[in-house]
Amino acid sequence: MSGNGNGAATAEENGPNMRVIRVGTRKSQLARIQTDSVVAMLKAFYPGLQFEIVAMSTTGDKILDTALSKIGEKSLFTKELEHALEKNEVDLVVHSLKDLPTVLPPGFTIGAICKRENPYDAVVFHPKFVGKTLETLPEKSVVGTSSLRRAAQLQRKFPHLEFKSIRGNLNTRLRKLDELQEFSAIILAAAGLQRMGWQHRMGQILHPEECMYAVGQGALGVEVRANDQDMLDLVGVLHDPETLLRCIAERAFLRHLEGGCSVPVAVHTAMKDGQLYLTGGVWSLDGSDSMQETMQATIRVTAQHEDGPEDDPQLVGITARNIPREAQLAAENLGISLASLLLNKGAKNILDVARQLNDAH
Repeated sequence: MSGNGNGAATAEENGPNMRVIRVGTRKSQLARIQTDSVVAMLKAFYPGLQFEIVAMSTTGDKILDTALSKIGEKSLFTKELEHALEKNEVDLVVHSLKDLPTVLPPGFTIGAICKRENPYDAVVFHPKFVGKTLETLPEKSVVGTSSLRRAAQLQRKFPHLEFKSIRGNLNTRLRKLDELQEFSAIILAAAGLQRMGWQHRMGQILHPEECMYAVGQGALGVEVRANDQDMLDLVGVLHDPETLLRCIAERAFLRHLEGGCSVPVAVHTAMKDGQLYLTGGVWSLDGSDSMQETMQATIRVTAQHEDGPEDDPQLVGITARNIPREAQLAAENLGISLASLLLNKGAKNILDVARQLNDAH
């Protein structure tokens, strides 16, 4: 079958019964918006296909009284969706890429990574603090975030603030901010706010020198069964080469560090003139101890080709046969090299202490 995926759509699209592709998603409004955007892209490629959206709740959606880092489950927002994929109840699943662990369960793969939107974090202020920045918020102001990564970096940068966990979907968190007098501001991913059409609530964008972002933040991943070549071909057209390579480097960095949401790890990537730049960092829980480094690698993505059959075409859970293998391996090696550099300089100790403290509280 051809790597451009067009072959996948032609089998039944002209028959009397239009082929239906079942798409799994979480139930939240943001998840539905993200899934609708992926389906719209697929419809543009395959006008003869029908798409049915199957929404379900995940463990992470149900446990709302505990910080994500405390739950100790790597697939909080993916397990139920993968179960449906395994049972053939859905054909593909749309995720926020940052929710997908760097090691997927056997039998699954990320068949597409869509073009990344704004990967940065944004600050949304309580109405009485509109016009402020984190720097100008009053002493002891409480800032809500569900992320150890954000809290660690921002505590270091803004020691006059206090950081407290806030859970729930975007709608819930904004309501808690506006209606309770508990938080002066909350930190959210800019991409989610933009997808919801809530750009007007973004009072401040946090740039890398203030807060580096999570691995895969701002990108959507499409998960399929690893042995479903038809579906791999169908969704493979959505791969954005630059986003893919940046995210392979980021995921390789995180995997080699053995990080997750229970430790503060953050990244920043950029592609320029054939060079992929990766900055990665680790922090103690309170941000007082940290380590970060930047490395770069030459990446060539010009020639599009299909690799022949391989025992394991996946890199950090991603299958992309229509992107040069050499470029993918260079991106993966960059992530591993940067993680090795940090580990050699003592990052493991910072992460081990962060893990122990997080487990103890």
